[in-house]
Amino acid sequence: MGASSDEEPRSRLACATSNGVWNKAGGTVLGRAELPPECRSDLCSGPILRVAPADRLVLPDRLMPTLPIALSAWLEPFAAARLSWCVAQSNGVYNVKDHGATGNGHTDDTKAFQAAWDASCAASGWSTMLVPEGSYSVGPLAFKGPCKGVKRLELRGQLLASTNLNVYTNNWIDFQYIDGLIIYGGGIFNGQGASAWPHNECPKKWSCKLLPMSLVFSFVSNAVVKNISSIDSKLFHMHIFSSKNLEFQSLKISAPGNSPNTDGIHIADSTNITIANAIIGTGDDCISIGPGNTNLTILNVLCGPGHGISVGSLGKNSNEKDVVGLTVRNCALNGTTNGLRIKTWKSSPVPLTAAHFVYENIIMHNVYNPIIIDQEYCPYVSCVEKDPSRVQIHDIKFTNVRGTSSSREAIKFVCSRSVPCASVELNDIDLHYTGDATGNATATSTCVNIHGRSNGNVKPSSCI
Repeated sequence: MGASSDEEPRSRLACATSNGVWNKAGGTVLGRAELPPECRSDLCSGPILRVAPADRLVLPDRLMPTLPIALSAWLEPFAAARLSWCVAQSNGVYNVKDHGATGNGHTDDTKAFQAAWDASCAASGWSTMLVPEGSYSVGPLAFKGPCKGVKRLELRGQLLASTNLNVYTNNWIDFQYIDGLIIYGGGIFNGQGASAWPHNECPKKWSCKLLPMSLVFSFVSNAVVKNISSIDSKLFHMHIFSSKNLEFQSLKISAPGNSPNTDGIHIADSTNITIANAIIGTGDDCISIGPGNTNLTILNVLCGPGHGISVGSLGKNSNEKDVVGLTVRNCALNGTTNGLRIKTWKSSPVPLTAAHFVYENIIMHNVYNPIIIDQEYCPYVSCVEKDPSRVQIHDIKFTNVRGTSSSREAIKFVCSRSVPCASVELNDIDLHYTGDATGNATATSTCVNIHGRSNGNVKPSSCI
């Protein structure tokens, strides 16, 4: 596709989410059903676009910063009114079925998907790779850039990962070197991990062969991933590496509670990442934050089953960088083995910093370790490391954390003796032990090598 404006007047559009769209090229108002995919409610936000006579627009709210240059100049007189827009510069829809995909759940559709992505990536301007309803069996895919404009993946169907581990050299689906990406559509990424989990030796061995992750975003910037599901990954469901300005919205991520290393979302060496309005239940961390991250935001996440929302583990490798700036707000954890956790290895090869974290308005229900800092982390039967951790943890605030703990030790701070935790705050904490077989229902707190303060009512009684 990629028709000119004379052949397809809708190639440049100012879109609204509801009943219509102003088509400048054609001077008409199109009905909601006539809108191309780029102008549907998955992407556009704001109220109805109202059209005044002649070449004049009347719109509420604010102007989005992603206007194509031509439209920006045309709309400049209206900028002062802070209008609300969703603008699409469309160069075509690349349907995987047009490239040979069957969608029958059995035939290998890998080549068709790769061809559709390659064509969309090569098209100038905005373009859409469309996956219609159906089940598509696909092996490893590399969706690589750089591309010529913002690219969209509209997933309406279900992708089924190959269960043959021999076809994988690394991950299942890699998004790499892309600036401007939108993934949406309500579809499902099914990692079909059950047959692979017995081959995962990583929970038992330091050195192990990693299974393929489902979705990996490497060197990606300015992306939105929304309204999709990921189920039963072989390893991590989503891995974000060396990326910036990514938003993950309205996701559903699930795997059985006993599935090994099926982290929901793992983030490493990235900046300005937001995860909001997600439901995550897996066999490992709902969200895990590795080294090298700055300015992360987690909002309105329901976590469980799983290992909670974790920073770390940090301090294992010599090439790690600091983690600075984390906000976790308005989240709930249900039946997880940990709640809010920071974990670091002993004998860190290089000094690191983990600082400026804010945990606020968190509900715990039957969580085993609701609040925990563990600087003697060891996931194996025994660890050979003897020296204290060299990860400095400071400026950590826990505010309005409430609910129930399934362990007596509701707050546990075990920090490094060489670089004690500093400026740790407990503000208005209300955690209650659900009790043991003897009827003991008294929650406790533990503090080792930590400096900080408590404010307001703190239950169990604070040790800082």
